[in-house]
Amino acid sequence: MTPNSDPTVQPVPASVVQQVDAADTTLHNPNIAVLSLGSNLGNRLESLQSAVDALADTPGLKVKAVSPVYETEPWGVEPGSQPSYFNAIVVVRTTLPPSSLLERGHAIEEALERTREERWEPRPIDVDIVAYQGVVSDDPQLTLPHPRAHERAFVLVPWHDIDPAAEVPGHGAIEALLASLGREGVTARPDLELVLPS
Repeated sequence: MTPNSDPTVQPVPASVVQQVDAADTTLHNPNIAVLSLGSNLGNRLESLQSAVDALADTPGLKVKAVSPVYETEPWGVEPGSQPSYFNAIVVVRTTLPPSSLLERGHAIEEALERTREERWEPRPIDVDIVAYQGVVSDDPQLTLPHPRAHERAFVLVPWHDIDPAAEVPGHGAIEALLASLGREGVTARPDLELVLPS
């Protein structure tokens, strides 16, 4: 009996092949995750774009939206002691669990030569998971949502730009948080743009 003579073996329809090939794009039961990008060393815009591109190249992840770029002063250090940051927010659809998304973020940081020697140090790139599909977790490896996201205008302002109705899980609507926090120190940079990977 030749393999093709078995009546139970049917050719795979082209539409199914296309669906499988497009699995990374369409994703099955994806979760929405929000990531914050920041850079204050080297070519800051290039570092942000490299991080966006690396996220887009991640299997099981589709970049859905990229915010405008903002410039902010560093947190936790003497004013003027470090270069200012370029910040942006990326919204992704992903089938990766939070722990795998965190590993990918760290791998991107490592590839762009981020070191972790001291707190508040300048960095070529920072990739933080701000929120993941409404999950609230106090896991010390990955606290969700990010424990300081609700009080950081440099996170909330660009996030609001791409999803005005968004909420920080456990803290409420971004709109209300921004109304009380204000936008001081978060400067729009309309001359800079991150490209959404096709």
